[in-house]
Amino acid sequence: MPVASVNGQNLYYEDSGGHGPAIVFSHGLLMDREMFAPQVEALSDRYRCIAWDERAHGQTAGDEPPAAFSYYDSANDLAALLDHLGIETAILAGMSQGGFLSLRCALTHPQRVRALILLDTQAGLENPDNMPGYEQMIETWATQGLPDEIANTIAGIILGDGWSGTAEWQDKWRGWQAHNLIAAFQTLASRDDITDQLSRIYQPSLVVHGDADMAIPMERAEQLADNLPNAELVVVPGGGHAANLTHPEPVNAAIESFLERLG
Repeated sequence: MPVASVNGQNLYYEDSGGHGPAIVFSHGLLMDREMFAPQVEALSDRYRCIAWDERAHGQTAGDEPPAAFSYYDSANDLAALLDHLGIETAILAGMSQGGFLSLRCALTHPQRVRALILLDTQAGLENPDNMPGYEQMIETWATQGLPDEIANTIAGIILGDGWSGTAEWQDKWRGWQAHNLIAAFQTLASRDDITDQLSRIYQPSLVVHGDADMAIPMERAEQLADNLPNAELVVVPGGGHAANLTHPEPVNAAIESFLERLG
């Protein structure tokens, strides 16, 4: 099993191999490396695609409660994963939470980052009006298991309505252990706002955002692109929060165009 034992973690990852430029895919909250299957399939003939499971998620999640961690810790995990794989610099592709840690990696390990692909993410904080509802859902899930009503609400937020792969992800969510769920949410809720630091990120950046994203409004994507010195914004019509998974064709087209221009 491909595991990088770094920073006190056992990070599970999948590596397509090959000699092309490396792209590291970092997933969103409650998701895992498999959410990037459409991108890995489209790109792995020309790029070395690495998708990993972050702390408290997927096959990296453990049976014991993890120590409290921040997205700076996750950024350090990403840099350590590059060390483990012998990769000097990589293109970082992050969705939502994966974007949070990718941006922080660009701030704390800039020499390791060739470019950024930022998918339905932001530099700021959650809308405070939404947090009580999120907290209630997580508390119910952690203490009582995941009821169908909450599973459907979360699917609507992340995957949109009526997507064909929803049931598979809901089955994964039902397998979460409470301690990992709580730790992952606490990291989300306690993160800092890095909007005023974006001017330090000089690498070429692609911001891709679904115009139907219920978790992060389009204005946050526009703000992100405006504040990054070398960024472009691509809007995915009808795309929700996980647009790369539910609307892979336009997202892949935007990524491939960006990579070709990157050279």
